[in-house]
Amino acid sequence: MSVDTTDATHPATADAIADAAGAAADPGAPAAAGDRAEAVAAIFRRVLETSDVTADSDFFELGGDSLIATRVLSAVARDHGVELTFEDFLLARTPEGLARAIEAAR
Repeated sequence: MSVDTTDATHPATADAIADAAGAAADPGAPAAAGDRAEAVAAIFRRVLETSDVTADSDFFELGGDSLIATRVLSAVARDHGVELTFEDFLLARTPEGLARAIEAAR
């Protein structure tokens, strides 16, 4: 059995914990482009129920359709605080493309 010796009441530790929690929970927090593309890829994986998604995977080639695309757009709005249109989705059908569209919409 190990003992956690981290003092969460220490100001520096408490601030670091709060900063990490806030960044993870804040959809408006800045994210690196690669991180955002990976987050969108995770949405694709979840809604398409497949692990075969990379940053340049085309949503529709993976079996997605317009109804499932609305689930992606809803998740993007919830997770990233940006409302994209279906037209935006059609123009950026990959996780990398949607990540760029999210950044452009900010």
